[in-house]
Amino acid sequence: MRKIFCIMVSILIPLLGKGQAFPYKSGEKVNYAIHYGVITGGIATLELKSEMLNGKTVLHSKLMAKTTGLADAVFKVIDIYEVYIDPETELPVKSIRNIREGRYRKYNVVLFDHKTRADSAILTSDLTGIHITQKGIHDILSCFYYFRNQILPVDSNLVKGKLTTITTWFTDELYPVRLRYIGTEEIKTKAGKIRCYKFNPVTETGRLFKTEEDVSFWFSADKNFLPVKIRFDIFVGGFTVEMLNYEGLVYPLETIKK
Repeated sequence: MRKIFCIMVSILIPLLGKGQAFPYKSGEKVNYAIHYGVITGGIATLELKSEMLNGKTVLHSKLMAKTTGLADAVFKVIDIYEVYIDPETELPVKSIRNIREGRYRKYNVVLFDHKTRADSAILTSDLTGIHITQKGIHDILSCFYYFRNQILPVDSNLVKGKLTTITTWFTDELYPVRLRYIGTEEIKTKAGKIRCYKFNPVTETGRLFKTEEDVSFWFSADKNFLPVKIRFDIFVGGFTVEMLNYEGLVYPLETIKK
């Protein structure tokens, strides 16, 4: 269960595009249920707020996932990921990783300096010190806001099989997020049936996954590009993360009428 939550958060885990409005805004909040087969084993919440950090207005995204019911009794998990994003550059300023899984604990803060060096970024981690990375690097959360705003709206003629790669800093190392476009599908949700863009994050095969396509991610095919569903196919079965409800969207969520 712990590994599943780590993977879910790392994947599940965006700002102003040229000539278009944000596909999200401060106040956006989405609640998800995490299922193993027909069993609900946890819940997750992804929310976005406008806040002040060091005298500057930033967007603060927070993703929290936790176990519920029997899963919580057997192995209690509360994982929290946060990122503060500069709305002018779309890049992360500060990220926080707060992990509580059974007896395991991990807390780390990373500061992002995108201005001091012209050719690279300087990252300062509470746990591992200073790192020099490539220019324009993202956090694991900020990269998906960037994807929603800069990739999906611009690439309206998505080509099946096309691979998009965004380099992020996750667990104190470079972590490329690679998303392959699969096509469109209709997904049933509590809010109704939604037409979605389907992507497969390319995963490493081995301990959990049989193939590189054992994770699927669905974004609403409207102006919100809202994360609607995730599915993990692993050796021990299938896990799904499904949207329960939402609030604070920029545009009304488009559902398919009967």
